[in-house]
Amino acid sequence: MEKPRIGIFSLTGCGGDQLMILNLEDELLDLLSHFDIKSFQEASSYEETTTELDIAFVEGSVSTKTDLERLKEIRNRCKLLIALGDCAIDGCVQAMRNQQMTIAEKMRKVYGVEEDYYDVLEPKGLAAHVKVDIKIPGCPIEKTEVLHAIISLLHGDMPEAIDYPVCVECKLNEYPCVIIEKDMPCLGPITTAGCDARCPGLGLDCIGCRGPIKDEANAAEELNLLSEKGFDFEYIANRLRFFGGNFEEIVKLTGSLKKKIGEGGQTDE
Repeated sequence: MEKPRIGIFSLTGCGGDQLMILNLEDELLDLLSHFDIKSFQEASSYEETTTELDIAFVEGSVSTKTDLERLKEIRNRCKLLIALGDCAIDGCVQAMRNQQMTIAEKMRKVYGVEEDYYDVLEPKGLAAHVKVDIKIPGCPIEKTEVLHAIISLLHGDMPEAIDYPVCVECKLNEYPCVIIEKDMPCLGPITTAGCDARCPGLGLDCIGCRGPIKDEANAAEELNLLSEKGFDFEYIANRLRFFGGNFEEIVKLTGSLKKKIGEGGQTDE
């Protein structure tokens, strides 16, 4: 039986998600023996650029016109497109200042050049431009999670998406709540689980690196909770936007409250 043909690609990103696949180490050679690898940017310079693919893993955000063209070409070649990591899912750190100023303003302020000089676009995830079949969150991804996803696909099943917060994993591990016990600005209540609550387990607050939970995160309540702990709006807004700059509720919430502050209104609603 013919092996599934796969490609692993990178757009604008750090390459950390591909590195996590390479970090599978002992499992990697056996795992890859079940696939026909046509492209793996971080592992080999070899690449087949026109071969039809069964599965394409794409990391990185769409931040340039070149990214967008490459993404559309990959989508046209593959049967199944997997967004690998937070940049590919929703833009991640690169999107934290989206909507706060235009691309032209950013280019003039940072580089002193006009908008088209670097072929730039406002950073967004893959799904803003093409159909995405599976999303594997993380910054970077958890290597065990991508392993389970690949095994599921080999068995003909779709990987199960996580739809509960980091707080659930804290409870399962019997970790003390760092919001309650230490008054830390933890984003665990709105952040997608899957990391086994690594940071709270070390006594640290969750910074939200796996992104907000789709259709479940209540950013307004998180803001109220942290406000009650004494953190000011600008700090909370920046913290919410760090990994959720394109998340619709966070965009609306931080935008409306910032406007209120500018008008001299109250923010404790």
